[in-house]
Amino acid sequence: MEETEKKTESHSFENNADKVGIHENVSSEASARRNDGVKSSQSKPRLKLFQKVMEKSLQWLVDNAGFDRFSHYLQPLSKQNPQLTEAMHKQFISQLQTLVQKEIGSVIEEGNLKVKLEELDKLEELAKGISEPAWRPSGVPEQDVCSDLVSYYKKQEEYMRLQLKKLQKENAALAQKVQAGRESITDTEQGIASAVEEWRTSLQDLEAFVLTLSPSESF
Repeated sequence: MEETEKKTESHSFENNADKVGIHENVSSEASARRNDGVKSSQSKPRLKLFQKVMEKSLQWLVDNAGFDRFSHYLQPLSKQNPQLTEAMHKQFISQLQTLVQKEIGSVIEEGNLKVKLEELDKLEELAKGISEPAWRPSGVPEQDVCSDLVSYYKKQEEYMRLQLKKLQKENAALAQKVQAGRESITDTEQGIASAVEEWRTSLQDLEAFVLTLSPSESF
């Protein structure tokens, strides 16, 4: 009797040990699969991951909308005409998949997710070579806002400084053009005055010459 109990206890202990070993193997395999899934998800673009998640969610929805559950809510019809119920279920699943896929496409298009997720992928690639930690809120909103405003005002100050230099350069060019115009007007006035003076001198010389002539010669 004692030997039988010992054999039973040893047999149950071995079974428990086998179960524990199997459970540990299953857990390690599941953990390895999760790690592989995380690594593969990290290497995939976000848009593909999003589409993959949506596909799995849709498949889960379709699996939960099986024929048994569908016919359960239509018991009178499913008992009287199971073929019609099955046809209705197939049509329901087809329309459900079409509508969900259309809605997912609308979300991607309206939210511009393709561009946004690609930008996140690019930022992630750029951040791989950066050892410094990314910016995080300090917990003090005033400090965070002030830090952002300081950088913003510095950019605005630099922009205004560049605009001021540009305007000063344009004003200097305009001033040179105005000065050149004034000099041209002055030169023109001096030329006109010189021409008038020469004309007056010539007229006076002509009058003097006429006066020196005798009346007969003048006639």
